[in-house]
Amino acid sequence: MLNLGDEMLFRTNLSRNLLVDCAFTENHFTVDDASDFQLYKERITCLPLSEPRKAELALYCVAAKRFHKPVQPKSWFFESQGIGHTPEQGDLVSLSNVLNDGVFIALEVGENATLCAYTDLVPFALNDSKTLEFGQVIKVMHDRMSDANTLFFTQQMAMVG
Repeated sequence: MLNLGDEMLFRTNLSRNLLVDCAFTENHFTVDDASDFQLYKERITCLPLSEPRKAELALYCVAAKRFHKPVQPKSWFFESQGIGHTPEQGDLVSLSNVLNDGVFIALEVGENATLCAYTDLVPFALNDSKTLEFGQVIKVMHDRMSDANTLFFTQQMAMVG
C-alpha cells in the first residue's frame, strides 16, 4: 500500500509474489512518485478513459515502477514488429498477437525490453487461457513494440479540422 496522505491509502493491483519486500512496509508518496505520476497522467490524457480511471492507471504505473520485482520478458505472447521500437518512460506503445491489439504505457525502459502497463478496460488475451487486465504489467522485448504515440496524436489532429 502507498500512503497518499490525508488518510488515503492506495492498494496496487499487483499480486504479492510480484512485489519487492519493501512494498510490505509503510511507504509514502515521494517526490519521485509525484513526478512519475504527473508524467503518466500527461501521457494518458488521449486515452478514452474517465478521469478517475486515468488517475487509477497512473497510480498503478507508479506502484509498478517502484515496487515490481525484476522479471524476464514474456515476449512470446506478442508478434514481432521487425526492428521494433525503443520507447521512453511514459510513451504509449502498441503490442499485438493473433487474438488482439492493445495499447500499453512504458514504465521502466531497459536496453532490450520494457516493463509496460495495459491501458484498456477490455481484457487483453495473451493466449486462450491468460489475459491482462486494466493496469496489469508485463515486460516485453522492444522488437515486439510499435509506437502508439503517433496514432493518438494523428487522431487528435484529424479531429481538430
